[in-house]
Amino acid sequence: MKQENYYRRGFKMRGDIQHLLDRDYRSEIVDRFRENGNYGEFGEVSIRIADEFGFCYGVDRAVDYAFQTRERFPDRDIYITGDMIHNLSMNDRLREMGIKFLSEGFDGRPDEKFSDLGPEDVIILPAFGAPIEWVTELRNKGCIVVDTTCGSVLSVWKRVKDYARRDFTSIIHGKYYHEETKATASQTNIDGGNGKWLVVRNLTETAFVTDFIRQKIDATELRERLSHGMGPDFDPDTDLRRVGVANQTTMLMKETMAVGEELRKAMVDRYGEDEIADHFDLFDTICSATQDRQDALFGLLEHDLDVMVIIGGYNSSNTNNLAIIAKERVPRSYHITNGECIRGDVIDHKPPGTPLDAREEIEEPGWLPDGPVRVGLTAGASTPNSQIGLAIKNILEARDISIDEVLQLPTT
Repeated sequence: MKQENYYRRGFKMRGDIQHLLDRDYRSEIVDRFRENGNYGEFGEVSIRIADEFGFCYGVDRAVDYAFQTRERFPDRDIYITGDMIHNLSMNDRLREMGIKFLSEGFDGRPDEKFSDLGPEDVIILPAFGAPIEWVTELRNKGCIVVDTTCGSVLSVWKRVKDYARRDFTSIIHGKYYHEETKATASQTNIDGGNGKWLVVRNLTETAFVTDFIRQKIDATELRERLSHGMGPDFDPDTDLRRVGVANQTTMLMKETMAVGEELRKAMVDRYGEDEIADHFDLFDTICSATQDRQDALFGLLEHDLDVMVIIGGYNSSNTNNLAIIAKERVPRSYHITNGECIRGDVIDHKPPGTPLDAREEIEEPGWLPDGPVRVGLTAGASTPNSQIGLAIKNILEARDISIDEVLQLPTT
């Protein structure tokens, strides 16, 4: 494999494409809110934004590298294995730039299309990463590979590789169909790893694992319950004696820690506290940006709010989790995919708590109550400021308030 055809640090061309990033993703409206302490009051409508929201470092880096790639290879065919990030407007922008998608969302097998690729083709790996076998095949074919995998994801990979080398099975708290989880699971097969992994979606699925560890159910029943999340040749009788916990980086931290604690207690019951180090391990692998946005939302929810708007892709795990948190405190919580979902008195939204891969969108009239209204707003880590600004504009225009009032906000 040729190292010169593999890029993980971009092409040092940020200055050449900065004007494009500013044009497509910056928002003067959001800039003014930030300068005013993330708050604005406009007649009977007040809008308060969480202190941390929108693009995180990993997403910003991935988008930057994608733009640099197009600039560096203007005449080459450029492909991406799947969604760059779970944001519709972002992925549409890449298509406008001539970047072709080998799969979309959680559907399809991009590797089935690899046979048509060769040394003249440029392949972008998204922020979620890609299974190691895909990367190996692409590099063996001589393709130019631009790897935008987020650093937080790489940290998780380091942990599961460590588990696998020590003959621990990686129990991954995540969604078995998610690109990141698939990529993480593949890391157990390299550097002498044992290739053993099991994905659990939530505490309900974790309970089946702990029941097996405590010998309340047998391997047959566990397979019936969790076969969708088991790695190849997974054998509960041998592969659940030593386990290490990791996670999809965009999951709720409190749930990941709860999954780990339930597994630890089961191992103590089975093997005893004195032997726990030989049977259980847990590293905190939650993404700091994900946690920062969750913490900032909890801070925002300390204020009295009548309506909560959460902006981000419907298949974005971190955005869905923000929507679930908000709904618990503010009944009128709306998860929208972009600012265009707000159309005056009508809002198109995905109800918080519905499945990540759900395609349903509800059209709801009368979403913004009459009279004085306090609106809270946050956005997932894959949401550009341009969409946040558009949402603010459309919220205000729903109450016949000109966006010019935002641009006149005083600075602190």
